[in-house]
Amino acid sequence: MDRTALVTGASSGLGAAFARRLAAAGWDLILVARRTERLEQLAAELKKAHGAVVRVVTADLVQDADVQRLEAVIRETPALELLVNNAGFGTGGTFMNVPLEMHLAMHAVHMRAPVRLTRAAVEVMLPRGKGGVINVASVAAFLTIAGSVTYSATKSFLLVFSRTLNREVKRRGLTVQALCPGFMVTEFHDPAELEETRRWGIPPWLWLKPEKVVHSSLAALAKRRSLCVPGLIYKFAAVLGRLGVLDILARAARRN
Repeated sequence: MDRTALVTGASSGLGAAFARRLAAAGWDLILVARRTERLEQLAAELKKAHGAVVRVVTADLVQDADVQRLEAVIRETPALELLVNNAGFGTGGTFMNVPLEMHLAMHAVHMRAPVRLTRAAVEVMLPRGKGGVINVASVAAFLTIAGSVTYSATKSFLLVFSRTLNREVKRRGLTVQALCPGFMVTEFHDPAELEETRRWGIPPWLWLKPEKVVHSSLAALAKRRSLCVPGLIYKFAAVLGRLGVLDILARAARRN
């Protein structure tokens, strides 16, 4: 493979959008997710449309053995120039109402796996002096949201991890980016544990298309920016979140 990108969570949503955009730009791909059939369908589509060389790897990032297998795949791919750590999930409910194993699974998928895969990718990229890692965090990384304790916390970790690591590797030709999108029109917001009506309670203007998020991310990566928050409204929310303004407003609203 030449100029290869590995994308986790590639079977749908943002991961599939990354895969389509990269294939159209001439990248070869390693697509990773739990749903083999979905991956194979996407691989066939990209081969037909763009002639891309696509490798499908079925993996569950909660499982250590699967993560170790992906680390080996990365180290055996000297042409790897981009890693997109996109796999993730959310849960509905307060911290105490969500089963502990779900919190721990989120830690594994949002933190442990990205750290291990990033480490392997950076090892491959450093000798060539070029490459990038995109860690898909969330605008929730800037916020403290009741009912989203572990999600916000793990995405905050990804934000700080990515930007700090970027400081270490940018002089050696690598870029590590924290991608922090807001609401997107994907399957992410439709798992069984979330109410189907939740999406429709959110104003239409807050929803982003995955394709636009991918465009913003790759454009920022090309400029070697370590942070990408797509959409003006979400950029504003991130600034307010950093300053603690949203927390102050939330507390004031609870008093009224």
